[in-house]
Amino acid sequence: MTQRLPSSLTPLDTALAALLRGVDPVAPVEVPLADAIGCIAAGTPPLAAYPSRDIAAADGWALPANDLVGASAYSPLPLTEAPSWVEAGDAMPVGCDCVLDADAVEMSGPLAQVLAEGVPGQGVRRAGGDIAERTPAGAAGRPIGAADLLLARVAGLEKIGVRRPRLRMVNVPGATATMHMIAAIARAAGLDVESRQARARDEASIADALDASSCDLLLSIGGSGVGRQDAAVTALAQRGQVMAHGLALQPGRTAAVGRLGQVPVVALPGSPDHALAAWLALALPLVDRLSARRPRPKVSLPLARKIASSVGITEIALLAEEPRAWMPLAVGEWPLQAIARADAWLRIPASDEGFAAGTPVDAHLMRE
Repeated sequence: MTQRLPSSLTPLDTALAALLRGVDPVAPVEVPLADAIGCIAAGTPPLAAYPSRDIAAADGWALPANDLVGASAYSPLPLTEAPSWVEAGDAMPVGCDCVLDADAVEMSGPLAQVLAEGVPGQGVRRAGGDIAERTPAGAAGRPIGAADLLLARVAGLEKIGVRRPRLRMVNVPGATATMHMIAAIARAAGLDVESRQARARDEASIADALDASSCDLLLSIGGSGVGRQDAAVTALAQRGQVMAHGLALQPGRTAAVGRLGQVPVVALPGSPDHALAAWLALALPLVDRLSARRPRPKVSLPLARKIASSVGITEIALLAEEPRAWMPLAVGEWPLQAIARADAWLRIPASDEGFAAGTPVDAHLMRE
């Protein structure tokens, strides 16, 4: 059965502007390193130099390189003192600036003999070589990745400063699969996610679950349409304010935006494709504002085939990456298999009729 739509559609840009109005970034918090992956870096003190002094990068003999000029197996260089043996990670002895392999020093005779030359820095990690003084553990406004956490752990940090908006999700019965998808995407975006279940699909049950205390963003999942069992938007109107319901967005027409007090609210449809499109077009810009994230990178490639779009409706196309081109997978209506295959998404403005094959387009990656 075709779902009825709200009688009038709000332009996407109008709804998004209303949603973002008055929204400021959340304050930075310190979280354990294990919880920081994907969060947006903020205010982390610069790291100290590592290593703090020259250390051995390999097991071997520590020696001064300038004293070894001309040493070889054919012309061994006798040493007046036995050299120091170092293990990888040991501090380099004073006056030594290279580490030779075990077989480069002959220790069987009365005097140690060097059988090879060395160069300054050979087998040595220089002070500050791995981490320069005042290196940040994660660039402010960028997601924290595994390499950032490596630096933080090596530098001895236990916590790191991030902006981590608190998201509360209200699951309307019948949209559980969609709720799990959006929750997983939200956690990967660095959000602190809490889920609640409405008791039933009626207005009173959903309104009871719409609690905006201790959260920065609230999403309801399901029940945002105008069917007889759709009550998420009327429940939002009962508890707070509905700023727009029914958007000139495809997929995602039945999404809504509003407020509970000062907390922004997005009512996502229960259908996975419509919910994902509304997340990308509405919730993701809000998440970026709350986390003070820098602009998301785009990848420009030509289209492998044309995309046709309806004027007056903002449409989102799913794309798969092929050699040197974007292949359109779905526009307007998204099969679930297209969602699973998509590498990127493209917002087609309401003023456009689409793009011809070969046109370069800037697409957002689904996963960074």
